[in-house]
Amino acid sequence: MDLMERVAEFEGRKMSGMTTSDRVSSSREVKALILEINEIYKETKEVELMDIMKRLTVIKKKIEKRLNGKPMV
Repeated sequence: MDLMERVAEFEGRKMSGMTTSDRVSSSREVKALILEINEIYKETKEVELMDIMKRLTVIKKKIEKRLNGKPMV
C-alpha cells in the first residue's frame, strides 16, 4: 500500500471504543507513519507533508493521553 493511502486509512478509522491493546498498536502504527513521512519530508521539504505529520501527531497525542490515564494526586 502507498504511504498516503495508509495515512488516509488510519485517519478514517473509528477511534472510539478501542481496547488498550488497540490503542497501543495504533500508537505504534501512527508513530511509524510519522517517521516515514519525516524521512520523505527531509528530502523534499513539502508543506503538505508537514501538515499531514501535524494531523497525525494530534491523533497520536489523543491516543496516548487515553493510554496514560489521569495522574494520581
